[in-house]
Amino acid sequence: MKVLVTGGCGFLGCHVCEFYCRMGAEVIAYDNMTKHELLRTGFAADEARSYNPGYLNSLGVKIVTADVRMFDDLIDSATGCDYIIHTAAQPAMTISWEDPRLDITTNVMGTFNVLEAARKLKIPAASCATVHVYGNKINETLKEGQFKYERDPEAIGETHPTLEGTLTPLHASKAAADIYVRTYIDTYKTEAASFRLTGIYGTRQFGGEDHGWVANFAIRSILGRPITIFGTGKQVRDIVYATDVCEAFHAFYKTRRPGIYNIGGGSKTAISLLRCIDILSNINGVRPEVRFAPDRHGDLRYFVCDIDKAQRQLGWSPTVMPEEGIAALVDWIKATGLFFIDKEVK
Repeated sequence: MKVLVTGGCGFLGCHVCEFYCRMGAEVIAYDNMTKHELLRTGFAADEARSYNPGYLNSLGVKIVTADVRMFDDLIDSATGCDYIIHTAAQPAMTISWEDPRLDITTNVMGTFNVLEAARKLKIPAASCATVHVYGNKINETLKEGQFKYERDPEAIGETHPTLEGTLTPLHASKAAADIYVRTYIDTYKTEAASFRLTGIYGTRQFGGEDHGWVANFAIRSILGRPITIFGTGKQVRDIVYATDVCEAFHAFYKTRRPGIYNIGGGSKTAISLLRCIDILSNINGVRPEVRFAPDRHGDLRYFVCDIDKAQRQLGWSPTVMPEEGIAALVDWIKATGLFFIDKEVK
């Protein structure tokens, strides 16, 4: 088996490459090695960006430095592959406000190119969407103190209306890519899936305030730096560990049931931001300083996804619970010696 992973040197892509490499597959990590997200994290961006490629090299993964927006490069790398897993993306809402052209070309044109490659080569492809495609209308119905969902979450399924509420370029680009997957399934009978992913976290994640909040909280708690929460901290998410997402990609490859799927932790992994800090406090034996700031434009106050469709059609369910996953993330951060942290940035 030969697998091409776009964004293969990123957080999720690196886990996917490792997953298939350990299965004995030939793996190509296709990545343009951009530093857009890392430049504002407070990390030494060069060191952080080189960490995952170094790890993949040690596993024997082939790395191709190229951009998913360049179709000729992409199809050259995909030729001879059995499966494309598309994790390359512009994932940060804040960057989408600041550079909407980067956002649309990466998320829409990049996904279009992957689908075209899959169509021409007649191979399956799985693409990363996001639960942001649903929008954030629920923010309008939740008032201060109404975050009761951590105990009794209301899950949102794939038939729920999309693009509701206050929108950002990220909502638009990720929803457009999601629609293109459906279009290629319907028009060209491409064996494709769009995974509407919830809060992914895990080792080798360099989370900042823009993206990757669980890792951001974990890193800052270990460094003794304050954590900034935008909003009340009672916002609720279902989170999903990276290795569980890898299992979902493989479940699609095995079943070949095209469609749109919510891929998340579901109600059993739903935690508030403050609960995540509680877990980190228990692991580290000290509670980090927490600072509060106003809500940001476009942010979700609540989301828990209904994963029943993925369970029924793909035979997939997440297995890693928050306490276990966050502990593994903390262990990894400590094991690295935090060499990737820029000590000058507070």
